[in-house]
Amino acid sequence: MLRHLALSSFLLGSLLSGQTTPRWSLAPDGGIAWAVKPGEVHQDQIEMSGRQVSMIVTYGVRKDGTPYAGQQLVFPSLRTVPNDTHASLSYTFAAEAAPRYFVDGRPVRGEVTTRMHHLGLLTIESVIGRQKEVTLTRTIFPSTRRPAAFQAYSFKNNSSKPLTVELEETRQVVTTAAARGVDGSFLISAQTLDAGVRTLEPGGSTTFSVVLAARRATEPEPKFDVPAEEGQRRALVTGFLSKLQLETPDPVLNTAFAFAKIRTTESIYDTVGGLMHGPGGGAYYAAVWANDQAEYANPFFPFLGDVAGNESALNAYRHFARYMNPEYKPIPSSIIAGGLSFWNGAGDRGDMAMIAYGASRFALANGDEKVARELWPLIEWCLEYCKRKVTAQGVVASDSDELEGRFPAGKANLSTSSLYYDALISAAMLGRQLGQPAGQLGAYADRAKAVRAAIESYFGAEVSGFHTYRYYDGNTVLRSWICIPLTMGIMDRAQGTIDALFSPTLWTVNGLATQAGDKTFWDRSTLYALRGVLAAGATEKAMEFLTYYSKLRLLGDHVPYPVEAWPEGNQRHLAAESALYCRIFTEGLFGIRPSGLHSFAVTPRLPAGWPGMKLKGIQAFGQAFDLAVTRAGTQLKVVVTSAAQAPIERTISAGATTEIHLAAR
Repeated sequence: MLRHLALSSFLLGSLLSGQTTPRWSLAPDGGIAWAVKPGEVHQDQIEMSGRQVSMIVTYGVRKDGTPYAGQQLVFPSLRTVPNDTHASLSYTFAAEAAPRYFVDGRPVRGEVTTRMHHLGLLTIESVIGRQKEVTLTRTIFPSTRRPAAFQAYSFKNNSSKPLTVELEETRQVVTTAAARGVDGSFLISAQTLDAGVRTLEPGGSTTFSVVLAARRATEPEPKFDVPAEEGQRRALVTGFLSKLQLETPDPVLNTAFAFAKIRTTESIYDTVGGLMHGPGGGAYYAAVWANDQAEYANPFFPFLGDVAGNESALNAYRHFARYMNPEYKPIPSSIIAGGLSFWNGAGDRGDMAMIAYGASRFALANGDEKVARELWPLIEWCLEYCKRKVTAQGVVASDSDELEGRFPAGKANLSTSSLYYDALISAAMLGRQLGQPAGQLGAYADRAKAVRAAIESYFGAEVSGFHTYRYYDGNTVLRSWICIPLTMGIMDRAQGTIDALFSPTLWTVNGLATQAGDKTFWDRSTLYALRGVLAAGATEKAMEFLTYYSKLRLLGDHVPYPVEAWPEGNQRHLAAESALYCRIFTEGLFGIRPSGLHSFAVTPRLPAGWPGMKLKGIQAFGQAFDLAVTRAGTQLKVVVTSAAQAPIERTISAGATTEIHLAAR
């Protein structure tokens, strides 16, 4: 064990020493900023979303110092043929297609990028002229409600004399073939608003706007008020940031958590089947998945308290519930096209365990008995399905796992059985709240004990010298998903698993490799692992790697969110990964485990050197409340405050658990 600990410490030290200075830094307004140095060349991409559009902006600085920004726009409610998973209308506006601009009648030459900034909108600042006579600020953002995105070009005269600026009038319209659209032809347009020549007095400024939009050919041309749209986008982001605020002594963690809330919650789309949370990435919209939505994102939304987030979560479970059947054929992995169809290309990936786990945790944290009763039949059905898939060895069989055959998973994998175990425990807790029969709930508890024992006997193994788990029968190399039992409260092999996760065999510069010896990584397993290691009580070890990971994703070369994977997808900013990042804190660092509609267990993991930490504005369990953890000598003080009842104060030993019961509203 000492050898493994030494190796992991050496690995982290090597990674940190090998890091270059972060490209980005924390900005005073809560965002992040990149002060561009002369000669610095860099390219990155970020996704930003609204109800009817998602834009992936590829931006950067060229060798000559000039900035650029190209946009791929996706319109989830405008459907193409065939109406499948990837049938959202999409169009790419290249950086070269941006309108030309002029100062004093001459095309701009010698523009130099000076600064970039992220906080739910992307801004790019540059100077024009030898004496920096003009400052140009581009602000790029999606509409909150409409199928459109915008670029605002703001010019400021820094000189001592009047000058003219002009953004050239442009209008590009693409008409798609009627046969390629579910609703016929679509019109995709790029247009400069209020183009022309304007005179700026010294110190004066003016703004032009470019609108990128799409609509059905049968719809009238819309009008846009771009300043109002920008105000709505900023208000939306401010609203996200005001909810569920993390306060720790580490500003990087606080900011990374705040950014993850933005990406998680903006990626909700209006569809014919209601609000749907979508992964994004240019490919995954107007659809829900048993892993991304049911398992990853939905259990987080009650903590945030965003109305649309909770509605989209409930809507996802309703869509899955439509496919329950008396023959216990599997519910599809994904409901697509706004609910009109489904995808089940990888067979049963353990989806019923994912849904039962997510729906149980969501129902408990949501704190609404009516919603819980609506979800109860789905939870029961999924648990019965899993029971029928239990093998002679006591584990749950499935065709694959959430990686859908990209890596081997055998006939029964560790993830599916671990999710089933937690789902049984959560369902027993929820069922007691709903007055379900004691015999049924007792059976759930018995099954949970049995599957936990089977996980140990079937998956428990020595792999690469570590006392951990094999991922499936015949697996002989370490896999990143050995972390999942820790997140479900199974600590039988915690130390060996932690040693394996943070060993050079699995941990890489980008977090966990999917499989030892392979360069592929998926952030979701790293995010699960960091949560699980905190839950296991290895706080200092987890914080070292969490801090490293957070700095890399927030301030490194590809910012500001957790990513999906590499090389597949080239590190897309899929939204559910940001929800998993937030759950590192709610469930790992603060150790919140739902136990009832108005109750939860808390096992806080306060890092050494921190006097305290706080989650402000938790909206779960039927109340709005704050949760603070501070030091009380050698012990910890847990305080829950809300406007609905007197403060709840507990003093506990480090590593201990306390149960919190809130008054029902």
